[in-house]
This record gives sequence, structure tokens and C-alpha cells, in this order.
Amino acid sequence: MFAHCHYVYIVTNPARTSVYTGVTNDVRRRIQEHFDNRGNPGTFAGRYFCYNLVYVEPFEHIDGAIAREKEIKGWMRVKKNALIAVKNPQWLALNYAER
Repeated sequence: MFAHCHYVYIVTNPARTSVYTGVTNDVRRRIQEHFDNRGNPGTFAGRYFCYNLVYVEPFEHIDGAIAREKEIKGWMRVKKNALIAVKNPQWLALNYAER
């Protein structure tokens, strides 16, 4: 059976003052959607220009990804910052790493 891969991801704005946590099965597509949606007041990520990918965590099953997303969303900002810093201490925009 084909194993799907799902991801919990965190994006931030260029000033790194806001973070958005989400879940997807296609990180590239989802980050492009955040970028295209920048400035849209109808969404949190759009309103705060969150399109720089700073954290990704893979999951084989969607249930695990959704549970982790909910867990992270419940954290205080300082704990989210610490999670990002473990894998990406400089908060580099990972969506530009391959370009």
C-alpha cells in the first residue's frame, strides 16, 4: 500500500513577529498558496504576511499530523519559537533553500 506523507509546518512573516501552524500533504503547494494570499485580511496567514517556511515535521498518517498541529497551536509563542530554533536556529526561510 502506498504511504502518504503529511506535514505539520510553521510559517512566519518577514519580520518574524507572527507565526502560523498548519498541516498539508504538499508543502510546496501550500507555501505558494500562503505567498499568493499575502495581504488577504480574510485569513490569519494572509493578514500577517506569513509565507516564510521555518519548520516542517513529516508524518506518515494524517491523524498524527493533525494531532501534532493541534498540540503546537495550543502552545505559547515562546515554546513555538523554541521548537523552530531546534531545527532552524537562524529561522531561515526554507522555502527559498532550493532556489
